[in-house]
Amino acid sequence: MITREEILEIGQFNKTHGVKGEISATIDCASDDFTRFSCVVSEIDGIFVPFFVSGMRPKSADTVLLTVDGFDTDVQAKALVNKTIYVLKKEYAAVSADEDCDEMPIDYFIGFEARDTDGAVLGEIVDVDDSTENVLFVIENAQGDEFSVPAVDEFIADIREDENVVVLDLPIGILDI
Repeated sequence: MITREEILEIGQFNKTHGVKGEISATIDCASDDFTRFSCVVSEIDGIFVPFFVSGMRPKSADTVLLTVDGFDTDVQAKALVNKTIYVLKKEYAAVSADEDCDEMPIDYFIGFEARDTDGAVLGEIVDVDDSTENVLFVIENAQGDEFSVPAVDEFIADIREDENVVVLDLPIGILDI
């Protein structure tokens, strides 16, 4: 079973296109990169379900038309309309590494453990709040309490992808706010 911690949002299914099951989608990655993912994932009835894209063609600068295995009519494709498109984090990381990209979408870090520079565990990054001008990591500590810290380069001391750890160098007192 695919869990929320294993996936990364990269777009959204829009509306059906034609009657043969094609669906338009807005994606936040290059279409060349998109074709390298083994599957896309969407939430259906509370479960993350993989879908296999068998065809893709560009529609505009950030919109593509997708053909998904098993969806042969517009009626079937309507099940995906307005659903979020996710990919597996591990595949996204591999594609980004191949492209020599050093910048991950901030949602990539959901599920990572947050530590301070002394190695003390602050908690798990459970969400990213981008509703304000400053994007925030939402961190849940061992007691179940949540707190937020700015997800800015100045505070991120190290990222250990192989350990799923983000090391934060936070100003004194920021956790007391």
